[in-house]
Amino acid sequence: MSDLLKTVLQVGSAVAALASVGLGVWLGVKWAPPRSRVNARPVLLGMAALALALLVLGNWMGLVWTPSEREMGDVYRIIYVHVPAMWMAMLALVVNFACCVGYLLKTSWKTDALAEATAEVGLLFGTYGLVLGAIWGKPTWGTYWDWDPRLTAMAIMLVTYVAYMALRRFVEDPEKRAVWSSVVGIISFVNLPIVWFSVKWWRSLHQVQSTPKTVDPDMTLALRVNAWASLILLTLFLLHRYRTALATREAEVALPEALPTDVPGPNRASEVA
Repeated sequence: MSDLLKTVLQVGSAVAALASVGLGVWLGVKWAPPRSRVNARPVLLGMAALALALLVLGNWMGLVWTPSEREMGDVYRIIYVHVPAMWMAMLALVVNFACCVGYLLKTSWKTDALAEATAEVGLLFGTYGLVLGAIWGKPTWGTYWDWDPRLTAMAIMLVTYVAYMALRRFVEDPEKRAVWSSVVGIISFVNLPIVWFSVKWWRSLHQVQSTPKTVDPDMTLALRVNAWASLILLTLFLLHRYRTALATREAEVALPEALPTDVPGPNRASEVA
């Protein structure tokens, strides 16, 4: 593959993914309300098609085009799905943390709905990434699971977000639920930097994070294409889950006395959108 084509793939995939995220943010504002007249179908189908195209390209590059790894051979190729999944999980949970803090500073059903969406989607990607890591561990470590600091910290973090989601299901009062889950979300986030730095803080079976300087450039390109594809998928999942959560919240706060302070006055539940 020529250097020009590599540059086009790298820049093109990045621009496409960032444009998709921008469209996703726009849709989150304009399309999320259940009674919105915005026709989001063409945009969503376009984003899904773009994500699929980048996934096909990225996985072909990872499975066929990139060279074998010096120590692990072809086993390492699971990195092209495992690493993007973990990146997306961490990104979603960082946004969840921001939403939890934001809700406590200024009550907003939109912020609460986004917090719920990011926690659920982050938990999905994190669990997926952890399972892929276990599959990778069997041929490289000789076991699917080891109480390695990175794996242990990640497992604990996922359990805390399971608790977060359980709390949201069991508390019926929407205001109490939003406040309590925000506190739990902030506490759960403490594990994220521990997960990230665990391989540097403790001796670990898990390798230290690689950089473009320590891996083959072709591997870096394939990984980036898969990461951009995963970012578009993350945006699509968040849009769907956010819209669902916001619609549910609107139904719950239909009575004026149930409204938070950011929606004053009677019969204003529809304005949360």
